[in-house]
Amino acid sequence: MSNLNLDPFIQQPPTDAAYKIQSEQEAIEIAKQLAEKFKAGASERDQKRLLPVSELNEYSQSGLWAIRVPKAYNGIEASYRTVVEVFKIISSVDGSLGQIPQNHVAILDTLIFDASELQKKFFYDLALKGIRFGNAFSEIGNKNVADFQTKIKKDGDDYIVNGKKFFSTGALLAHWVPIVTVDDEGNAYLAITPRETQGLTVINDWSSFGQKTTASGTITIENLRIPAQYVVPVKSFENPTPTGAISQILQAAIDAGLARGAIEETIRYVQQYTRPWIDAKQDKATEDHFTIAAIGDLKTRLQAAEAVLDLAADQVDIAIKEQSEENSAKASILVAQAKILTTEIAILASNKLFELAGTRSTLAEHNLDRHWRNARTHTLHDPVRWKYYIVGNYYLNDAQPERHAWL
Repeated sequence: MSNLNLDPFIQQPPTDAAYKIQSEQEAIEIAKQLAEKFKAGASERDQKRLLPVSELNEYSQSGLWAIRVPKAYNGIEASYRTVVEVFKIISSVDGSLGQIPQNHVAILDTLIFDASELQKKFFYDLALKGIRFGNAFSEIGNKNVADFQTKIKKDGDDYIVNGKKFFSTGALLAHWVPIVTVDDEGNAYLAITPRETQGLTVINDWSSFGQKTTASGTITIENLRIPAQYVVPVKSFENPTPTGAISQILQAAIDAGLARGAIEETIRYVQQYTRPWIDAKQDKATEDHFTIAAIGDLKTRLQAAEAVLDLAADQVDIAIKEQSEENSAKASILVAQAKILTTEIAILASNKLFELAGTRSTLAEHNLDRHWRNARTHTLHDPVRWKYYIVGNYYLNDAQPERHAWL
């Protein structure tokens, strides 16, 4: 028996199956109800770096983590507009809770493209029961983000995996952990294993100043044995699938949610606490012409970003159902444009919060800096400077976007 069973973060599988959501509208309503609950303790969790264990359990048991399970496997196969809206709703009140299921949802769609029929039935059934999939994808210290050094080797009927991961969002409190790994020929695999498997160590060492409770730290993998039925050869990047666009649109949705939360916080604070500037010659800050105009600017930029995000979501749905070079490229380009706009508004809104709210808003008791810290941290997840280039090259030179998880 592994000594990992003593790990206090090991999550036992839920005793009851997750709630079965019946429609996309119900999914959005449930997300709104959960957001009201999660909002209450979000600031304290951030200040004290308290992992959202109970909140995460309620979130995954709500059925929202299974809304991308295909209809053929008893899910509702929610559109990406709905998925994006759920992510925005939760991220607007707690950026960390909004980010944690990102890899879980991406894994569900990876299975569509790469898994065998038996694997799909098995893993989709787990998702419907409320099982959470974590993430052991990114590595640090390598040549670039795609230079994976975590290796997999065949050993009888099993596979052996060795390596080290970082940015492992969701893994600490997951039930199963999908690991991206490569063989000696460079072929990629997704090796999915229970969190408590011997040889898999998830370390709670995430120290970022933002997204503080995602627990996106280190995983070490030492002679980890995984049965062949849990190993999925990854071919989706070799084919015209929107796998990269799916990963990226979830990132953009989180950023849009962070922006939404920052703007809502700005409006609340200005309405309740901010004094008008002396030169405004107004009785209330809400009557200050420059403040009013700034709020109008922020809301307009957010709505524009969300509109492009919806267009991208529609194209991702098309690219999933009708796989072609053209549909895949369109999805990547629209998602890149959405990522540009959501990044910009998330940073702008979380910065403007303090400009419009005033000096007292910086006091530690308010902890409003969490909005900027979260936005600045999460928007670093793929450089927007390259999104401009990719979009421009597509329209100017008909250059097709690359196929990888960052586009």
